[in-house]
Amino acid sequence: MTRTANIAWFAERAAAERPDAVAVAVPAGRDRSGRLTYAQLRNRELHERAARIARGLEGSGIGRGVRTVLMVRPGLDLTCLVFGMLRAGAVPVLIDPGIGRRHLKRCIEDAEPEAFIGVPSAQLARLAFSWGGRTVRRRVTVGSRVVGLGPTLADIERLGERLGPGEPAVTAADEIAAIVFTSGSTGPPKGVVYRHANFAAQIEALRDLLDPRPGAVNLPTFPLFALFDPALGMTSVIPDMDPTRPARVDPRRIIEPIQDLGVSVMFGSPALLDAVGRYGVAHSVRLPTLRTVLSAGAPVSPQIIERFSSLLAADARIETPYGASEALPVASISSCEILADTRHGTDRGAGVCVGRPVPSISLEVIRVTDEPIATWDERLRVADGGVGEIVVKGPQVTDAYFHAPHHDRLAKIRDADGAIRHRMGDLGYLDGSGRLWFVGRKAHRVVTPDGPLDTIPCEGVFNTHPAVKRSALVGVELGGATVPVLVVELEAGARRGNRAAIVAELLAIAAAHGHTRAIRRVLFHRAFPVDVRHNAKIGRERLARWARTMLRGSAE
Repeated sequence: MTRTANIAWFAERAAAERPDAVAVAVPAGRDRSGRLTYAQLRNRELHERAARIARGLEGSGIGRGVRTVLMVRPGLDLTCLVFGMLRAGAVPVLIDPGIGRRHLKRCIEDAEPEAFIGVPSAQLARLAFSWGGRTVRRRVTVGSRVVGLGPTLADIERLGERLGPGEPAVTAADEIAAIVFTSGSTGPPKGVVYRHANFAAQIEALRDLLDPRPGAVNLPTFPLFALFDPALGMTSVIPDMDPTRPARVDPRRIIEPIQDLGVSVMFGSPALLDAVGRYGVAHSVRLPTLRTVLSAGAPVSPQIIERFSSLLAADARIETPYGASEALPVASISSCEILADTRHGTDRGAGVCVGRPVPSISLEVIRVTDEPIATWDERLRVADGGVGEIVVKGPQVTDAYFHAPHHDRLAKIRDADGAIRHRMGDLGYLDGSGRLWFVGRKAHRVVTPDGPLDTIPCEGVFNTHPAVKRSALVGVELGGATVPVLVVELEAGARRGNRAAIVAELLAIAAAHGHTRAIRRVLFHRAFPVDVRHNAKIGRERLARWARTMLRGSAE
């Protein structure tokens, strides 16, 4: 094992090599002139605080291997806490708060945490709803002291100061570093086991993808990405936004820090890029310092890429890495290739090109089945160019869910050498250039009497209509058979238009393409349900239930 198996070592190295460089900055109010001010932590200060927190946590019984639910808002405290926990060898349990009370309770029960670190409101909710009541024995409150909710983070830091410097936990590469729950956008949320080696591999893959310049400044609108910045030598600017609602972000809260601090790298979901891009175009915003933008969480439409690119310098790029909580990154493609080439295939119904696999990933496309596959067999592969389920192997690919053997059986395949391949649950194919094209989730495929329809190729041709903001193909059972139904969310300016004319035009598009001719029903939905993490994955299961109600109601 090398010392870098634990990513907390990266913060220590940054403190030694660039002690005065800013590690983290967060908005902290406005000065008299109205300009935004920022609270900052330098690399040295981040390392020192993380070390004190680690020592204090160890002294209070939250040490190596202790699973700890973490419910703290993005900011300086969260960054220091995560690096302190990793340094102590504690295991953060990360759950999206937006998944709802019922799912939160079940996720916490599944993780069997021994400790709970959270803001006062999270601690009070834990008591009110009995989150982790069976297993949680230690508590730390981040913020004001509340009687009965354990020591505060300030208490932990003071304890760490009294105990004096300690050495980081010497964690093994295959030791659990964190448990990160999926968003539950397709199926129940599952606890993905991240080992220290997975995090280290992700850092190297992201370094290759971003190629960050010295002094790069990153604005990560998804909190987990901020934790990689010290390892990549970047300053992390935490925006003033609700990370669970990126689609509703105030674009000014993204644009202002980019312009104030010369942000050069940014991560944003497609929904966030859409909101900021629309605002930027309407207000003639320019972001010349922004050189690289990462967008993930769902396929990014060429329209969103084109609009956001218009705010950037001509040589800036938008990278759209493909992956999942269980494996990231898997592949990536840049905006220049999308806009010059692959968008035309998307518009014709070829799916969305997500690029070539990153160097550390081995990728296969296998026959579609819902059955478990215990061991790898070369005969699982589909013919060249055939559509199948995407399966990946590599050091950033996680090998298990936490205490969920049923989900392991459905998602993991063991190689003869013991290595684990992960079934992405996504369907796609490889083209003649070795590029991966995504055609939809396996669970969302609409199986009709005439054959299966993949969602993304069908939706792609309808999304070319100027009145369509986005569309979703769902299956509805009518008369004992599954019928394909196109659900459409219109652009704001088209919502009061002639819907009968729009339907006629969409049905003409359907008739013009072989793979969409079976689609003869169109419904309009005001605002699609989306996932809680990125607000970008369409909630097709909910739309299907809604469409079934609408169609059965009209038939009665």
